[in-house]
Amino acid sequence: MIKAELRKHIKQLKSLHQDTNATDSERIMQALATDAHFKKAMTVLLYHSLSDEVNTHQFLEEWCKQKQVLLPVVVGDHLELRHYYGAHELKTGAFGIAEPTGTLFKDYTKIDFVAVPGLAFDKNGHRLGRGKGYYDRLLPQLTNAYKAGICYPFQVVDEVPVEPTDITMDGIITI
Repeated sequence: MIKAELRKHIKQLKSLHQDTNATDSERIMQALATDAHFKKAMTVLLYHSLSDEVNTHQFLEEWCKQKQVLLPVVVGDHLELRHYYGAHELKTGAFGIAEPTGTLFKDYTKIDFVAVPGLAFDKNGHRLGRGKGYYDRLLPQLTNAYKAGICYPFQVVDEVPVEPTDITMDGIITI
């Protein structure tokens, strides 16, 4: 299956699972909170979810008080990372994504854990994103971070088409 077809297929599946997404999001975030790599991490890169992604909003509020939390901000063709201190500092950025206005973070070697959204993942850790390559450009710079794909169960597929620029996840967190 080519990437465009897989994106279309996942979009159809998402509409079929709308009734369970809220409950599933809570359970996935609980799984993330108890993940050994996340628990030991001090500096974590998370994401402020879009409406069709596993909901991270409450999770962010809880954990920004306990860990150094970073969120990405779209700047041109790249992501820059900013400190996240709470929802009060979010503003709408590129693609309608809520982005933090906290201080810029540049010491990527200090990031221990990154939660990566995606449209689909396979059991080998391959990820299908939205097609813009933002995470594929950022993730190679996070050399010390454990990279975890975060997704609903229906987003785990047999095989994701892989290109040389695609970054493999170290693990997948779902229910």
